Amino acid sequence: MRHRCKVPKLSMKSDRRRAVLSGQAKDLILYGKVDTTHARAKATQALAERLVTWARTGEQAAQRRAFAVLRSKEATAKLFSEFGPRYRDRDGGYTRVLKLGPRRGDAAEMARLTWT
Repeated sequence: MRHRCKVPKLSMKSDRRRAVLSGQAKDLILYGKVDTTHARAKATQALAERLVTWARTGEQAAQRRAFAVLRSKEATAKLFSEFGPRYRDRDGGYTRVLKLGPRRGDAAEMARLTWT
């Protein structure tokens, strides 16, 4: 049974899944949007929302926690200097997932993850 399983497995082992999701979250912070499959977009959305919630506090411990996930000084700095203050008064809902249709080649449902 898969009751109370919050993280989708995405047909990957945990270390690869963590690397893919952190890379997509880093790209979302640096470039503003990510085009990927719908399942990966939803999983990345959860991680990005958590990162912005940490950035809203502006604490040093939250910065270190975010750097441990993103592994990028540029992305962490942009997260805390731009997105933390931008969403300070907003309680969640920082990102949105827009469906793009099927991907040519394997017909996987594609989606675009952007900021609100």
